[in-house]
Amino acid sequence: MNPTPTELRGWLILPGDTPDASDPFGWPEVRLSPGVVKLEDAYVTEVIEDPNAVSDSNHRRVIAPAFTDTHLHIPQFGVIGAHGLELLDWLERFVFPAESRWADPGFAQAEAQSVARQLLSVGTVGVAAYGTAHHAGVAEALGVFRDHGFRGVIGQVLMDRHAPPALTPPRDQQLEQAAKLQQGWPSSGGGRLAAAITPRFAISCTPELMEGAGRLAEEHDATVQTHLAETTRECEAIAEMFGGVSYVSVYERAGLVRPGALFGHGIHLDDDDRAQLRGAGAVVAHCPTANDFLVAGAMPLAEHRAAGVEVSLGSDVGAGYERSMARAARAMLLTAARRGTAVPSAAQAWWLITAGNAGLVKTANHAEPRGVLAAGASADVLVIEPDLPDHAWHPRGERSDPLAALLWAWDDRWLAHTIAAGQTRFTRN
Repeated sequence: MNPTPTELRGWLILPGDTPDASDPFGWPEVRLSPGVVKLEDAYVTEVIEDPNAVSDSNHRRVIAPAFTDTHLHIPQFGVIGAHGLELLDWLERFVFPAESRWADPGFAQAEAQSVARQLLSVGTVGVAAYGTAHHAGVAEALGVFRDHGFRGVIGQVLMDRHAPPALTPPRDQQLEQAAKLQQGWPSSGGGRLAAAITPRFAISCTPELMEGAGRLAEEHDATVQTHLAETTRECEAIAEMFGGVSYVSVYERAGLVRPGALFGHGIHLDDDDRAQLRGAGAVVAHCPTANDFLVAGAMPLAEHRAAGVEVSLGSDVGAGYERSMARAARAMLLTAARRGTAVPSAAQAWWLITAGNAGLVKTANHAEPRGVLAAGASADVLVIEPDLPDHAWHPRGERSDPLAALLWAWDDRWLAHTIAAGQTRFTRN
């Protein structure tokens, strides 16, 4: 682990304008300002805006809050690129065999170590992540991610049908194991990581398992994460399995549609579905690269936001083929543009992958600021050194929107350092 500086100087990504009533997304923006960020232990102690903080030696340095990814699968980093199949076939052919390997806790630990390093190398410090059905393996992953300074939630995947026997242990056993994780990694008590309640999706969960998961979420005030309305074939299967009950209502009846619940994808929803999600304070985790990869459809971002539904952003590795949240944000803008609807600004996209996403992933220390450079915030910070010529992006150059240039030209090799919980966890050599 490299020594961590106590003072960072350069162009700071700071909170910017709040949206006016006409903004179709209702998301704040960020801005670039020269200044200094001071760190002590695991926190930001001071942020000073100062035009003299930028000099010849650091005039291309950007200091940003670390990224948060609200939907990813730790055991699926090894199946990135398994292309050409629809969701349900892709799960059967590639994902379930990969997840079965987590029966070996040693393998799970090694894989979690690899994924943690990969995420830090692309600036991700906050996560809402899925493990597998293996209790010991998920416990290993939680320990690994804690030791690497991550914050967020990781869940043991719950399934009791339509999956291989190795991934569908007895229902009562799964619920007991999920309860045990809640006791060891609670959603209250001050930690940076907590266990999430994680039924995979309604196709692979009986009503009894989902109801048990809902009771655990209520009892422990835990984050729920699952999948919702990703493909039309999946939605048709749900309608057949549950007698025509809407997909959202299937979850609502089980007690899973609750404040802060993270529903991955949410592509094929109607106005009633949106009203249910908005009323519960639930979140749709938009995963644009995965949706493209599986040809699942394009999530109607503007429509969801117009209906008041909270939307976060996720990589969804391994259907998602981009690990970087900057690249996921770029895909979000392209998806909105291709739909012919309103498109968020680059400054709003930067806000979403930092403060926006971070604020939607509940952890035990949720009261403290995160995803932002501000006194008292968690010291989760990126040092970025773009290699673009000054005239192409520089705030003092010719660009009217340097944040747009940084987003669209983003290169993961620009990331020089990732600081998590006040310690340098990654340095690019």
